[in-house]
Amino acid sequence: MLMGESRRLVAVPHTLSSVHAAVEALWPLAGAESWDAPGLLSGDPAAGVERILLAVDAVADTVDEAIEREADLLLVHHPLLMRGVTSVAEDRYKGALLARLIRADCALIAAHTNADVVADGTSAVLAARLGLVDPTPIDPSGDGETGIGRVGTLSEPTTLGALARRVADLLPPTAGGVRASGDYHQPVSRVAVCGGAGDSLLSAEAVRSADVYITADLRHHPASEAREQALLSGGPALLDVSHWASEWLWLDTAAAQLRAALPGVSVEVSELRTDPWDFAILQ
Repeated sequence: MLMGESRRLVAVPHTLSSVHAAVEALWPLAGAESWDAPGLLSGDPAAGVERILLAVDAVADTVDEAIEREADLLLVHHPLLMRGVTSVAEDRYKGALLARLIRADCALIAAHTNADVVADGTSAVLAARLGLVDPTPIDPSGDGETGIGRVGTLSEPTTLGALARRVADLLPPTAGGVRASGDYHQPVSRVAVCGGAGDSLLSAEAVRSADVYITADLRHHPASEAREQALLSGGPALLDVSHWASEWLWLDTAAAQLRAALPGVSVEVSELRTDPWDFAILQ
């Protein structure tokens, strides 16, 4: 280089390998449940990554969107192959989606329960958006700071009906809306939340001592038994919301973290509704 000639800086592009490392740093696989299957599902680790699309689910619509946006990576919350499969033939939807992504040079990564347990994971984001004060995990990990779900106190007490309306306004609209079990006018202050399916935590002390528990996919028997037990010895009212909607809020936080970790990479959030229900008829 000649004396006085300015040195031109050339940006080193990110690869799928470096992006995967950033994902692992944000949402360590060590935090995943034993039954879970997050991580890199498909893609060439040496391929460059300039555009990332975030979604809750890898379904036909979000795969279409990723390809149309020329994304190099579709990063989803729910693993496409969470349960074992014996074929990825293209006459089966999972095989067809994988084939389309591979042909379009779009990789696929999932951050699932490993993204639930971190300090700013799915439930933590929901708790923050509800304004819960001093939220702590329902089911804490060994460090006491990370773990599944969150429980905290509203800055001002309200009623179950008013809180249900607030939750409905906060979440993206879905056919199922918000279902409630409890007295519309009962006061609530202590709130437990779990993004996604959370009926496994109904018996947790942090949930049972709360005034209301907000989660998704509440099945008939666990919900009924929890409410009957509450009549006998106390327990929370229940707010049942869309699984997809309860976790979609996290995507904006995840996108901001990825932008900070991967300068120069475009990170976008899909606004497509991937809740499986299309309409409801009230009787």
